[in-house]
Amino acid sequence: MRRSEVRWERMFPDELEAAFDACPIVYLPYGLCEPHGWHNAVGMDAIRAYECSCQAAQAHGGIVAPPFYWHCHEIGGYGSWGHNKINQDRTWLTAIPPWMFLKNMCYHIRAVDALGFHGAILFSGHSGPHQLDVPVVIDIMQAHVGVRMYSSMSIGADIQRFKDGKGLGGHAGRGETSVLWTVAPDCVDMSRMPADDTRAPDFAMGDFNESSSRRVGEQIVADIVVHFGEKTRELLSAYKAEVSNHTPLTFDDVEGIWEDEIRPKLAEFASMQPPEPAPPSDSRWYPNSLIPKGRIL
Repeated sequence: MRRSEVRWERMFPDELEAAFDACPIVYLPYGLCEPHGWHNAVGMDAIRAYECSCQAAQAHGGIVAPPFYWHCHEIGGYGSWGHNKINQDRTWLTAIPPWMFLKNMCYHIRAVDALGFHGAILFSGHSGPHQLDVPVVIDIMQAHVGVRMYSSMSIGADIQRFKDGKGLGGHAGRGETSVLWTVAPDCVDMSRMPADDTRAPDFAMGDFNESSSRRVGEQIVADIVVHFGEKTRELLSAYKAEVSNHTPLTFDDVEGIWEDEIRPKLAEFASMQPPEPAPPSDSRWYPNSLIPKGRIL
């Protein structure tokens, strides 16, 4: 007997139909491959979002879409951050510019809406300036689709479970490490942490990693699962109250929404602002950190 499955790509059609009938909620997990210290797998962001989504779906119902590993980086402020925190010859990034990420998101929304999902939880393990832009795009798309949406663009970033008051340690700090250690223990190897400065730069590693804790990670994941259970109920209730008849969007519809309603706002988006300060002109991060003009905007 096959165990209950929630991972879209691993389900058979009859399983998908049964899961949809029981709870028409879909999770859209996002992240990228990006340095997170020497001791964490580079796919940390998407892995955490995906695995936490799977635990939430197992607990409350729903289907988890395959994770999307191509996300915002290098441009604008991301480039300045990369120069200061990574600055490696080979960064192992799966980066795309914000306008591509956001447009892809529009098509993901169109796809799950066309399938008839009542609610979608868009969940990213990668944060940055784009987390201010995503709600704008979702608000625009929400006016055109039936599926009710909720987005979280910084997984567990505000959940404080460490008792010493020092916080989560920022990017690739003990908070993120603890969550990854919980949901994918084979993706954390604390023995790889540099013992001194001989392996500097520290590949974007955050703070307090020496006090990372799988037990604390379990508590943070449990908090996330409870939170998404609440959001699942809210989205299903909103759909029931707000949606009657709805016609799915076509690809051409999405292109029209992008050109008429989203693209004119790109210049204002946080992810499209110039880096301050910019990386030096001889930095590998300099060319892509510049904000393109003309055809994009």
